[in-house]
Amino acid sequence: MREIWIGILASLFFAVTFILNRTMELSGGSWLWSSSLRYFFMVPFLIAIVAYRKGLGDTKKEMIAKPAPFFIWSVVAFVLFYAPLTYAAAYSPGWLLAGTWQLTIVAGVLLAPFFTIIVKTNSGEQKIRQKVPAVSLCISLIILVGVVFIQIPHAQSVDIRTLGLGIIPVIIAAFAYPLGNRKMMELLGGRLDTFQRVLGMTLMTMPVWVGVAIYALVTVGPPSISQLSQSFIVAVSSGVIATTLFFMATDLARDDQGKLAAVEATQSTELIFAMIGEMIIIGIALPGPIALVGIGVIIFGMALHSFQTAIAKKKLPVT
Repeated sequence: MREIWIGILASLFFAVTFILNRTMELSGGSWLWSSSLRYFFMVPFLIAIVAYRKGLGDTKKEMIAKPAPFFIWSVVAFVLFYAPLTYAAAYSPGWLLAGTWQLTIVAGVLLAPFFTIIVKTNSGEQKIRQKVPAVSLCISLIILVGVVFIQIPHAQSVDIRTLGLGIIPVIIAAFAYPLGNRKMMELLGGRLDTFQRVLGMTLMTMPVWVGVAIYALVTVGPPSISQLSQSFIVAVSSGVIATTLFFMATDLARDDQGKLAAVEATQSTELIFAMIGEMIIIGIALPGPIALVGIGVIIFGMALHSFQTAIAKKKLPVT
């Protein structure tokens, strides 16, 4: 259960992203700066942490060993995850984005066949493609029902184009994040710790973020002081603390698709934290009855995931 609690703690810090991205959009800040500034601010913190832990050499070694896959999956996990989320913030309140983001739980379960595990047999080691964990999928679909419920009131008050611009980017992000994260874990095989992995992935995506920042400078001008300060908070809270905690939790569960799905399901609590935060900071009203039912369904699904993980852990043989 330790990985579940770490995941929930990560969700608390992740919620800052949804709240502040929305406030930056409402104050006229560009999503281009919101996305790129977060990763620029993350670099010095991560370098300092990894250097203190004497891990810079190993990080550099792994980045050089397989630069192409390291770059590709880092871009998938970070760029295709965060750029769409910041873009969608222009069209939806933070709590709604946080709710739609729970599709990543379903995505994480469906991605299982893209990965293999090594099993020892009489004839030696053999790679076996993983299967979609049926129980985890059923529970994740319950969470998906909750996501649909929270979207219903929103769909009634906005046009199809705006609804699509607020949902489609989040769907892309929901699949990109677990795919990139899991592929990086598979690529590294535990040779780097969580801080090293986040630093390596952040550095690998720097060329992309520099390009985004240059485009932002040319098209919308420099960021405001307010956007700089809020992006800094997002970088520390979500980029450094939350990402590190979440990757730590997924590392603990990486050998079990069911547990991994349960850890990813802890992200559903972001919805609660984001909703409370927006009510306090932005002053939004409490979501309507249908949306509240959806929130309840999502929380119920996350609780089922946790319960399933606890049961599975008790069934493991003692060695």
